[in-house]
Amino acid sequence: MEINEYQKQAMKTWSKRLTGEQMLINGVMGLCGEAGETIDLVKKHLHQGHELNKERMIEELGDVCWYIAELATYLQVDFSEILDYNIAKLAKRYPEGFSEERSLHREGEEQNGNQN
Repeated sequence: MEINEYQKQAMKTWSKRLTGEQMLINGVMGLCGEAGETIDLVKKHLHQGHELNKERMIEELGDVCWYIAELATYLQVDFSEILDYNIAKLAKRYPEGFSEERSLHREGEEQNGNQN
């Protein structure tokens, strides 16, 4: 499925009761909640002896995507625009691919609080 088509399909299940900032808050809170569910699966796998539940992980990642689609819709951008922006940022940051040296010495980003 094409990513922008996913956004359109996902938003068919969006609550039309949410307006303005409610949509923003719901999207961010949902994104954090679903990310928490994915880390819980990893925690159980790494520290509690559980097998990594791939099916649940895929389900939770899908939920993460749903909330990103909701936030993109709130921002009035296509999901693909978010992905394009991220790839451009990464290409600028790591033009030769990831390196620990560039990660440790990123100009201008640390003072802005952006350390991803």
